[in-house]
Amino acid sequence: MNNSGNLVTLKWTKIGGWVKATLPALGGVGVFLSAFLDSSFLPLPLITDLIVIELSSRTPARMPYYAFMAALGSLAGCIWIYVLARKGGQAYYRRKQGHAPGRIRKLVDQYPFASVLLPAVAPFPVPFKPFVIAQGVFQVPFLPFLVGTFVGRGTLFFIEGLLGVRYGAAAKEFVLHQKWVSLGVLLGLVAVLLIVRMRPFGRRSQPSQID
Repeated sequence: MNNSGNLVTLKWTKIGGWVKATLPALGGVGVFLSAFLDSSFLPLPLITDLIVIELSSRTPARMPYYAFMAALGSLAGCIWIYVLARKGGQAYYRRKQGHAPGRIRKLVDQYPFASVLLPAVAPFPVPFKPFVIAQGVFQVPFLPFLVGTFVGRGTLFFIEGLLGVRYGAAAKEFVLHQKWVSLGVLLGLVAVLLIVRMRPFGRRSQPSQID
């Protein structure tokens, strides 16, 4: 069992190394593939972000294109996970995350659009995929899922592309070591969520009761 597990880990490590070395040379197509793999079945933390920064710094005029392709690839991968989770239910969530949905379920049930948009726009290391799985498990309507994911990921990659255009290689170092910024963004998103909780926007309507 251990040898089998080690072989699988080694295999995925090699695949990840190949992805990191090959996809940037493919331009927008490489960005799309990297984002798709990362959002679906092959975790590639920060790889897509760094590719977007690198390509944008090389060719600033194409930055919106790279951000768009990254958002599109991420959306495609998320749709894959969403469909699998929708079919698999809570058992799929437990198998992938190792625990019950807990608070994520409450958030998704009450604020379906906010639960899609806010994690999608949050930078690493704020977790993203657990929310995607929960959105499928608890059947967030497909249109809010589609729009929220694309807008959120598109915003994140566009900002990272701007950083690449403005700061070049220094933007990579910033993205790799910006945990405090991520914490600040996370706190900001929590504040936004609290505001949303006090308003009907983004909340799933409850059926009226007739006495």
